[in-house]
Amino acid sequence: MSGSHKAVAERHGSGQATGGRRRRKRSRGRVVAVVLVSLLVLIVAAVGGIYLWLNADIKTFSGDGISRDRPAAGAGGQNVLVIGSDSRSGDNSSYGGGEGDVGRSDTAFLLHVYADRKHAVAVSIPRDTLVDIPPCRLPDGKWTEEQKDTMFNAAFSVGETAEGNPACTQNTVEKLTGLRVDHTVVVDFEGFSKMTSAVGGVTVCLPKDIYQRDLSPNRGSRGKLLFGKGEQTVSGQKALDYVRIRHGIGDGSDIGRIKRQQAFVASLIKKVKSQGMDPTTLLPLAKAATVDPGLGSVDKLVSFAMSMKDVDLHNTKFITVPWRYQGARVAIVRPQADALWADLKADRTIDGKDASGGSKSRKSPTPSPAESSGSVSGAGISVAVYNGTGVTGLAARAAETLRADGFTVTGTATATSQDHTTTLVTYGPGEQEQAKTVARVFPGARLQPADAPGISVTLGQEYAADPSPSTSAPTTLPSEVADTARSADTDPCSDLSYG
Repeated sequence: MSGSHKAVAERHGSGQATGGRRRRKRSRGRVVAVVLVSLLVLIVAAVGGIYLWLNADIKTFSGDGISRDRPAAGAGGQNVLVIGSDSRSGDNSSYGGGEGDVGRSDTAFLLHVYADRKHAVAVSIPRDTLVDIPPCRLPDGKWTEEQKDTMFNAAFSVGETAEGNPACTQNTVEKLTGLRVDHTVVVDFEGFSKMTSAVGGVTVCLPKDIYQRDLSPNRGSRGKLLFGKGEQTVSGQKALDYVRIRHGIGDGSDIGRIKRQQAFVASLIKKVKSQGMDPTTLLPLAKAATVDPGLGSVDKLVSFAMSMKDVDLHNTKFITVPWRYQGARVAIVRPQADALWADLKADRTIDGKDASGGSKSRKSPTPSPAESSGSVSGAGISVAVYNGTGVTGLAARAAETLRADGFTVTGTATATSQDHTTTLVTYGPGEQEQAKTVARVFPGARLQPADAPGISVTLGQEYAADPSPSTSAPTTLPSEVADTARSADTDPCSDLSYG
């Protein structure tokens, strides 16, 4: 072979070899790409499966029992009702002891997250508080009659089901406070145990040694030591025992137990914040609760929880609704409680600061001179008055008060029903500000928009019991409410007696 032919052949052979290597590389590249795509598909499928599993694992209660007669939604802040269920049914029997198939609740608080998302306050409502329970839905779809002067915790047991009736408790809280409850969360014994274990335990502090008899006073002997004196970390059954202790510490009252529960929740929040507000921390907590339909997915739960990540521990407060003993029961003290609900509605903190986040729809935390003096000017405002109670002459009496403040009363009459507990101020389009002025004459009154023009007042039983003018309502909470509040960053060993 000539040199030129050999060179050509060598070049040709070299080209064949190079082309083969290129084809093998492309082949291997395609295989790798296929494998990567397949892995990606598998990962996406697995993640989707996990996501669906997590969603399926989130428990919700039916929203069918939530009343249609609800307060208007707030402009910025959110209200979350947290209910502790002590049902002994199912797996709960191994934690709480005892037996019974009816869901009951001895713990509840309304958490208000202010519009600035930097402040929050949890308001405990004692279980023995006398309230009016509005109509509630039974399992068969029927609705109950309103129950007056009934213990607050009876709302959760309406219908006598094992899972309880969180919608009825939500309706009761909305009626009591005039605030719209945006979300409701229920935690039972088993869920509470899992929740405390998921965060690795919660720090508590005891003023003395606690024995079994302190948890069960009917026990013959003091039994085993449950908690030693001092600071310690508890989870699972021990955490449940801690929040259930009533006797043997302080005055043995439910109010004292509420304070211990507030200290526990404060410590729990502190622990969660220290571990980081992220899905890894939050999802195990979410799975331990039963939530309303509005929180019934992983996305919604995580999004809601993450919206509170900037709430400062020191600005997270715990208080109990202003109360007094009424025999063996608890009565709400007015007008202090009404001032509290008004502050929450206006996104004012319990020490009078503006936490509206700059929302122009919110009132200033500093009362105007008219508010400070208690005077109301009704000039240019017309209002009709209806008696929503069985008290004779109540509408005429309210009309006199309104006229004295400069309002024009267009007429008085008896309402279509006489079972109103709270006074209702109804207003037409564009009349909200005037309606707010009318409501100042009736402390605790609830505002409700209507399609038809005009402002009307339907008087409730609360006004019949105390038809005093608006000067009786303080513009701010008494200072002792803020002074006695507990913060989430408070030392767990402070105020140990809790009553």
